Amino acid sequence: MSISQTGRKGRSAQVANEKRLAILHAARDLVTRVGFREAQMNAVAEEAGVALATLYRNFSSKAELMVEIVGIVSQREVDAAAGMAVSEGSSADRLWASAWIFASRALRGRRLAHALVAEPVEPEIETARLIYRRKLARVFETVIDQGIRDGEFPSQDAQASAACIVGSLFEGLVGPLALDGHRTDAEREAHARSIVAFCLRGVGHTGAMPRP
Repeated sequence: MSISQTGRKGRSAQVANEKRLAILHAARDLVTRVGFREAQMNAVAEEAGVALATLYRNFSSKAELMVEIVGIVSQREVDAAAGMAVSEGSSADRLWASAWIFASRALRGRRLAHALVAEPVEPEIETARLIYRRKLARVFETVIDQGIRDGEFPSQDAQASAACIVGSLFEGLVGPLALDGHRTDAEREAHARSIVAFCLRGVGHTGAMPRP
């Protein structure tokens, strides 16, 4: 292969990668606004500035595209919680901080949070969301384990406790608040703080509640 052919091949690969990234960015933005169900492939293609055929060359179906969106966005949320879980402070401080960062981000992006947690979706997307739940639960489990070892939390099944925290955040916070247009921002924040405080009490924290 000549140098010119190699250069053309490299440029073609770069253009293809740029189009794929544009598709993913457009799909994420669309889901943020309207959720998975209403994010249609023709709308994604239009927003990404690519032909519909190009979109389907990259993703053979809407489900395939949305599974990748769940993976990208949920990993970002897990990373944010994990960053708080390894910060300074007691286990209670770090558990509060990791749960609160999830809660506060969910409140800022209620439509996307609802899509990632509660919106009815195809089985493939639901499988990706279950992976998200497990990853997030693992973050909380790590902090709870450390708290048990340090004598800060009572002996318990850390895996079960972590799963209950995820359930509280998903069902108690994201589910009811994601599409609630009637509460004020202050009311939503107060509700979120109550949910996180409940999570701390659930693992046996009896002291004053930390604050983010």
